[in-house]
Amino acid sequence: MSRLHSESHLVARIGWLRAAVLGANDGIVSTASLIMGVASASAGTSQVLVAGVAGLVAGAMSMAAGEYVSVSSQADTEAADLARERIELQTQPEAELDELTNIYVMRGLEYDLARQVAIQLTANNVLGAHARDELGIVEHTAARPIQAALTSAVTFAVGAALPLLMVILSPSRILVYSVAIASLIFLALLGAIGARAGGADVLKASVRVTFWGAFAMALTAGIGALVGTAV
Repeated sequence: MSRLHSESHLVARIGWLRAAVLGANDGIVSTASLIMGVASASAGTSQVLVAGVAGLVAGAMSMAAGEYVSVSSQADTEAADLARERIELQTQPEAELDELTNIYVMRGLEYDLARQVAIQLTANNVLGAHARDELGIVEHTAARPIQAALTSAVTFAVGAALPLLMVILSPSRILVYSVAIASLIFLALLGAIGARAGGADVLKASVRVTFWGAFAMALTAGIGALVGTAV
């Protein structure tokens, strides 16, 4: 008898990892962009700091609300599909068994073996078998609104705190440059950490996150400078 070996698949992290990377990235980029835009408009350090703190609080709350609402919509859709599937299993069990059999046939099994597999799986957990193989709903990718909301809010706040720290530490004459450079470093580290946690290519993720962050910050700083000059 062969011994079973345990495996830990990184896809199980996809729910919270997506929300964490999104929150931290948005926190760094939006707060750094806000700070650079306000600073480029010739605002004082205290004004920049107030704007940054306001952006952190508003952004964290917005991320939490947005993630909760959007992921709740996914959860509602999954629940509706499962409810419909539960009714069909009660009223049309043979048709549902045929459907599951055909799914396995399309995946490469011979019909007799596919039928046997369908019968055995439905005998063990009929709704679970249809949720997984017909609807594509599995435990590690199921919608978790509260987890997504909390993760996004916390990581946004952490990400936003990093550019704010540079406002406190940097002289006002080089504030824009220090925030920009530090934020790009933070973004590169975020891309590397996210890729490492998800088992992806570290360099590719770091370059992608840093490039788009730099683009957003440069655009915002440019608009801030133009507005400041006009005013």
